[in-house]
Amino acid sequence: MADPYKTGMFKTNPYAKKKALKGNLVVVLDGKYEERGLQLIPQPSRCLVADEVHELILTDEAKKPGDVVNKIAYIGFFVVRESTVITVGDEVKINGQVIGNIAGFDETHMPNHYNIVIYGEERTSGNERNLDLDDEVVIG
Repeated sequence: MADPYKTGMFKTNPYAKKKALKGNLVVVLDGKYEERGLQLIPQPSRCLVADEVHELILTDEAKKPGDVVNKIAYIGFFVVRESTVITVGDEVKINGQVIGNIAGFDETHMPNHYNIVIYGEERTSGNERNLDLDDEVVIG
């Protein structure tokens, strides 16, 4: 069976209602790269399960699913509190501060974790943002 996202079956966003993801930082990262080469998958959504840990990466490059992202800053790793679905375009906040919106997902480290790539105007790392362990992450 063909993937409905790859075949262009969906002409509008099929997600009529969904819960926001809530989680907490378990690692704060520091570092930037100019040529990271993250390959965003074509699918614009991912299911995240309670107690999983995933990585947040920030870019200031306007990208969409299927694109390659090079300019990045590492934000951190967070643990998911309750299972839900997140999608491209969802707003990402840490401690109430808007970081940006989801640009896509990279599966380089799967099945260990997703790289959740966020588009934002200020490409600064989690450490540069003075984030701390247990800071609240909200996506949605």
